[in-house]
Amino acid sequence: MSARGKARRRALDILFEAEQRGTDPEAGVSSRRTSTEQVINPYTVEIIQGVVAEQERIDEILSSYAQGWTLDRMPAVDRAILRIGTWELLFNDDVPDRVAVSEAVTIAKELSTDDSPDFVNGLLGRLQQLKPTLLD
Repeated sequence: MSARGKARRRALDILFEAEQRGTDPEAGVSSRRTSTEQVINPYTVEIIQGVVAEQERIDEILSSYAQGWTLDRMPAVDRAILRIGTWELLFNDDVPDRVAVSEAVTIAKELSTDDSPDFVNGLLGRLQQLKPTLLD
């Protein structure tokens, strides 16, 4: 697994944990740095800071285009995967669009339900198509 792939996984862990506990994801990074020997990749921090900064917009976009699904109804891990994927797709020009979608689908295959990869792929694929209009 690439360094960026590992960074995405760590960011997913931290974002998921923070949502479940009702805590600040950035505090989760600090906590891991002080209470464990985990090395936190700078890209993990960039993802978390980006998702936190853009979460309101990301959630609005996901809510608008997730046909038949509210954010609350989605599995929590899918919600975190989609937030990361949406942030990479729309707000991080360093990641090619197809890579953002592909990485999110791969994580969904490994960590979520059997239906999640298709759902993640479909939703992020739709956002990729609409990207020029979503960022106006």
